[in-house]
Amino acid sequence: MCSRTTGAARAGRPRSAEADAAILRATREALVELGWSKLTMSDVSARAGVAKTTLYRRWAGKNELVVDAVAVLFDEIELPDRGTLEADIEGVVLQFAALLERPETKSSLMAVVAESTRDDALRARIRSAIVDRQKRLVLEGRERAQARGELPYEEDPVAAARSADLIFDVIAGAVVHRSLVSAEPVDPDWARTFTTLLVAGLRAVAAQS
Repeated sequence: MCSRTTGAARAGRPRSAEADAAILRATREALVELGWSKLTMSDVSARAGVAKTTLYRRWAGKNELVVDAVAVLFDEIELPDRGTLEADIEGVVLQFAALLERPETKSSLMAVVAESTRDDALRARIRSAIVDRQKRLVLEGRERAQARGELPYEEDPVAAARSADLIFDVIAGAVVHRSLVSAEPVDPDWARTFTTLLVAGLRAVAAQS
């Protein structure tokens, strides 16, 4: 998994999945302890027990390294098959919220998002490495719901892409805001109510099409 999250491989010795995992783990640990401004490639290499040249063979700099360290955490989220669209969404929401409760996720995500407000290239990397990759959950969930007959198929690919973006934004925005901004719990009751509202909206839009 780590090999697809890191930057373009350079010529040289084969990549080590174990080294990649150690580096990304050390990056998150450093973010929790030091924060963005004090984190350095030297500190990460020392924590991971690898040479600094090993880091630079894999990542051009701190921005790329931190985004990839965050991205692998979000790759842990899976779409459960719980029998209904509502139950599937609740499962993803609760996984997402549990991930955000971990100090390494919270510190890493908030640090990289804050820094991205001043760095367009970093923002673009967040989109490609985290946001675009995690939209797979929406696409898989919608396809499964359509196969069950819970949602209609969308013939227009442009409209389908827009609706997938909107679904992702609604879920991610609501869970991140409640967990990290409002600091309120995302418990099963909240997840159930949120999912009811979301699915009702999806079906209302489908009925108007």
